[in-house]
Amino acid sequence: MSRTDGQKVEWAHLDGLQAYEATLAAMERRAALVASGEAPEAVWLLEHPPLYTGGTSAQPADLINARFPVHAAGRGGQYTYHGPGQRVAYVMLDLTQRGRDVRCLVQGLEQWVIETLAAHNITGERREGRVGVWVQRPDKGLGREDKIAAIGVRVRKWVTFHGISVNVDPDLHHYNGIVPCGITDQGVTSFEDLGQLVSMAEVDSVLRASFEAIFGPTVSVPSALASVA
Repeated sequence: MSRTDGQKVEWAHLDGLQAYEATLAAMERRAALVASGEAPEAVWLLEHPPLYTGGTSAQPADLINARFPVHAAGRGGQYTYHGPGQRVAYVMLDLTQRGRDVRCLVQGLEQWVIETLAAHNITGERREGRVGVWVQRPDKGLGREDKIAAIGVRVRKWVTFHGISVNVDPDLHHYNGIVPCGITDQGVTSFEDLGQLVSMAEVDSVLRASFEAIFGPTVSVPSALASVA
């Protein structure tokens, strides 16, 4: 999934809790600039205030209790939760430079998460027919597993937007208002829930190294949103 020209992906941290709709609008603007060749590819790392988002396959019955604001995301998938303690990474990549293979992209995003988890002694796994990354939980019963990372991506003019979310130490009770990703027989987990007490900065460092191993080099930029406002 690396570019053949070696161009670096801009890598930015957005401080504080980012309003969902404003961030989504800025991300779409940036993706359009990437598509037109007016801006380089980018990854934005951020956190949102507590909220639910519904993808294009979201079922109304899966919204159990709208205890937080609910947003239409425009990405693939069903309902998910975003909030403090969850690392969201929005990824704007130009697939015309990376093979134009959406399935390969999703596999690359999954592998990005899996390698990040492995560096923290967590075994993340794919599941056929279920996008995202899962952790086996034999302590909860036979065949039980929990989702630790969600993946939802959209492609327009061969440029990606949206991306991944990884549970570091969010309040997992906040998931109780939805059926996460439409799956009723499994749960959700986090680094903290699995006994891995790490800082967001530590996770971010490994995320960057893992991303570069799969997608190629990055370059730090001070403020992603300011560059597309």
